[in-house]
Amino acid sequence: MPDVPTVLTLPETSSDIFHCAASPWLMLSCLPKFGVRRRQAALSALTDLTALLGASVATLKAIGLTTESIEPIQAWQRQDRNHPVVAQVLRIWNECRIQGIRLITPGDDDYPEPLRHIHDAPLVLYCLGRRDLLARDQIGMVGSRNATRAGLDHARKFAAALGDQGFLVTSGLALGIDGAAHAGALDAGHPTLAVIGSGFDRLYPSQHRKLAERIIDQGLLISEYPPGVRARAAHFPQRNRIISGMSRGVLVVEAGLKSGSLITARLALEQGREVFAIPGSVHSPVARGCHHLIKQGARLVETVDDVLEELGAWWSPSLVAESAESQQALATDLDAREIAVLKALGYDPQSTDQLCSETGLPADQLMQSLLLLELQGLVSSVPGGFQKIA
Repeated sequence: MPDVPTVLTLPETSSDIFHCAASPWLMLSCLPKFGVRRRQAALSALTDLTALLGASVATLKAIGLTTESIEPIQAWQRQDRNHPVVAQVLRIWNECRIQGIRLITPGDDDYPEPLRHIHDAPLVLYCLGRRDLLARDQIGMVGSRNATRAGLDHARKFAAALGDQGFLVTSGLALGIDGAAHAGALDAGHPTLAVIGSGFDRLYPSQHRKLAERIIDQGLLISEYPPGVRARAAHFPQRNRIISGMSRGVLVVEAGLKSGSLITARLALEQGREVFAIPGSVHSPVARGCHHLIKQGARLVETVDDVLEELGAWWSPSLVAESAESQQALATDLDAREIAVLKALGYDPQSTDQLCSETGLPADQLMQSLLLLELQGLVSSVPGGFQKIA
């Protein structure tokens, strides 16, 4: 990554961390056993999630926090830098200061408003580049890593045309459609936003390092993962919820029936966003996912005008807030496959081999269901496999 000159919002030394507005959010993001359900329980009892770090042990227990969460909070209150969780926060803080990374939290005015209202909104966004772009209207663009030449051409042209209309094209920096979308916007003189599934110093895929440098220079690179975190398969659906969560709509350019892009499209629908799909040849395996989405009600797109017509004037903060009110219901609206997986899970870890045997699902379908259940705060990935969240 290039050395990006920026005015940091971080303190000059780690001794100031306990008095900076962003640090409580960073601490909460590192807190063990503090998943979506416990965050929601805390918010129902407290006006501000960060107030949790100043609460008494009795209050923390009443909210439902376990010893694994309470002990680090007590260490934070004592400013005990030797406690492992507090020490982790300090390490992340210092690495961000060294690498020029800025932190964006729900306590900041420029935290993306649509993102505040999604299920499992990120507590911290790590940022390199033009932070001001977060105020722009965004269109997510996703698709196959094994894209056809026609698909790559579509991604480039649509990204350029959407940029011409004032939209910020947002994608995931992956090979294939994602990379073509970013490059198409940049080549047309427009900024673009990339959400990655790793720390900035562990950029994935490595083939897109030069593209990432262009994005930092002209646009914005963000992640919810701190420096040092490598990409993992489970990170990509998590990343995709941010892409769709920040966007007015998501355009799927090419996708197979088992593509991760379909997860992004489903997340977009659950978040109250529009979904668009470009049709392709009936003989192409990377067009079948788009055709499936169109059958399910996604808008068939041939030109950028189709996107603009569908969006119209529907987008407003009030409508975003209304869609947020239905998030809890949507989060529990599971399909038959996910219900089967959830029933097969217990509160002790179960391996994927065990779950395949109990549910009769192929491994790829099982992993898709597990990742969706994890996104909804119902399942946790643990050593030895997966388990229900109490």
